[in-house]
Amino acid sequence: MEACINRLIKETHSILMEGVRGSDKNPGEFRISQNWIGAAGSTLKTARYIPPNPEDMAEAMSDLEKYFHAEDTQDVLIRAAMIHYQFETIHPFLDGNGRLGRLLITLFLTEQGALQTPALYMSFYLKKNRIEYYDRMSEVRNKDNYEQWVKFFLRAVQSSAEDASKTIRELSLLHDRNMNAIDKMGRAAKTAKVLFSYLEQNPIIDIRKTAEALKLSFSTVSGAVKRLEEIKILFQTNNAERNRVFAYREYLDILRKDT
Repeated sequence: MEACINRLIKETHSILMEGVRGSDKNPGEFRISQNWIGAAGSTLKTARYIPPNPEDMAEAMSDLEKYFHAEDTQDVLIRAAMIHYQFETIHPFLDGNGRLGRLLITLFLTEQGALQTPALYMSFYLKKNRIEYYDRMSEVRNKDNYEQWVKFFLRAVQSSAEDASKTIRELSLLHDRNMNAIDKMGRAAKTAKVLFSYLEQNPIIDIRKTAEALKLSFSTVSGAVKRLEEIKILFQTNNAERNRVFAYREYLDILRKDT
């Protein structure tokens, strides 16, 4: 029976690759051919790194799954560093390994109770420091120097956590300011607050689907959308008269910063 972590990794990969680059490269399935990492147009001979062959890769993923579940006295952040390094070194998919490997950090820390919500966004720091990131992992592969990798990973966690805290504070201030504006609507405030709460989970909406999700009539949601447009919370993002799409722009701007 396939290990549950491997199954979760495959299912997550399948979802992550929907409609994006690499969606034609067997999403949700471990590779059965050799892959390699290098510049565009590189070959096995010129590759920067060649992951394990498919047979060794399958064994390595089984070992990684065991480590994921193992009782360990090491700090959870050090374990997260090792899991991420091992996953990227194994490179079990033909594409999307970097995206899934970064997501795996947050999933592991959440599962371990180190995060209450998946608010840690590591991708920005790792992409901003891409060259050092690759060099640090290469240093482990070439010289078994794990200490320098762990130190780099911990700096990435610290920077990402500081960014997350700042984002949460900004979102909280935005929430309070807009709730104060909605409170001034009088009787219309009740429905507007229901819609506003929905927006903080779904910042891009159309009226029909939102009405279905909230179990409200189309006209009720349409009226609430209009009121939130009037106070500059919602903005229409297309020019259509029907099937209009609206965005909670300030909310999205905060989330998109540095991404």
